[in-house]
Amino acid sequence: MPPDSAPTRQADAGRPRHDSDRKPEGDDGRRDAPPKKSLLHNRWVQVGGALLLIALIVGGVLWWLSARHYESTDDAYIDARIVRLAPQIAGRVERVLVDDNAPVEPGQLLVEIDAADAQAKLDQALAAGAQADAQIAQAKAQLGVATAAVEQAKANYAGAELQAANAARDLARYRTLQRGLPSAVSQQQLDNAQTAASNSAAQRDAADKQVKGSEAQLGAAATQVQAAEAQRKSADAGIAEARLTLSYTKVLAPVAGHVSRRTVAVGAYLQPGQEMMAIVPAELWVIANFKETQLADMRPGQPVRLVVDAYPGLHLEGHVDSIQRGAGQAFALLPAENATGNFVKVVQRVPVKIVIDQPGPPDLALGPGMSVSPRVTVR
Repeated sequence: MPPDSAPTRQADAGRPRHDSDRKPEGDDGRRDAPPKKSLLHNRWVQVGGALLLIALIVGGVLWWLSARHYESTDDAYIDARIVRLAPQIAGRVERVLVDDNAPVEPGQLLVEIDAADAQAKLDQALAAGAQADAQIAQAKAQLGVATAAVEQAKANYAGAELQAANAARDLARYRTLQRGLPSAVSQQQLDNAQTAASNSAAQRDAADKQVKGSEAQLGAAATQVQAAEAQRKSADAGIAEARLTLSYTKVLAPVAGHVSRRTVAVGAYLQPGQEMMAIVPAELWVIANFKETQLADMRPGQPVRLVVDAYPGLHLEGHVDSIQRGAGQAFALLPAENATGNFVKVVQRVPVKIVIDQPGPPDLALGPGMSVSPRVTVR
């Protein structure tokens, strides 16, 4: 072995070997094999991706073409004009004839209040009416007497007037005869004729005054009749009021619907205006708060499909009844003052009333406040 062979091998051992120093690999094909292709370069994957993209585009276009015909919102609820019942008179409850959530019909008796006081007032009013009838009868009788007195006074006046006229003519004849033939008429005869004429005239005047007095009494009797008749009208008004008060002891259902929030109980003492129960009427509608940007194509009469959250599988049919003139915030207790401070534009919501055409099965517990999702066909 040459003397430099050992150091040469040691130097070669410490030097890193390069690819050029490596021996060529055998014919097993591992170094000359082609690299693996990416999945994205697969032809079938590319075809499938293209088809999927086309399907998404077509689906998006179809969805847009369909969705542009409808406007929907989830800010909607069922509404109704709830009738809250309260007594109109004070009294103790004798009977309650309905239970909670019970259906009622118009005119159905719901609550009875003790009617003793109201019945006593009605009896008193009827007695006042009978007394007024008696006063009317008495006044009419007095009117008849006064009428007869007037007739008699007029007859007396007529007789007295004839006597006075006759006595005046006799006096005139005596005076004429005395002027023509003084010896034919004595002074005593002339004085008697003068006295008779004066007495007759005085009796005529007295009869005239009696006629006027009788007529005045007749007017007073007629006034008494009018006063008695007015008293009768007052009594009739009192009777009507008492009957009305008595009718208030029976609380009737004003509309058809279902009883809700019943608080009245037998034996309770009620005051006028104290709420006893509420009736949810059968007539319901939907208030949908659409964004103002959704109202461009919305018109009254357009069909609406309603989905109630409580019954997801139930679909109700309705139509747009009216659109409120003004956004909801305009009717708030404290409306926004956009002229003060910094203004931030917010899309407002406008209430739209939707009438339910087909309310669904009657056993469904639909009522005010329940959430609804309406979809309006605007095109």
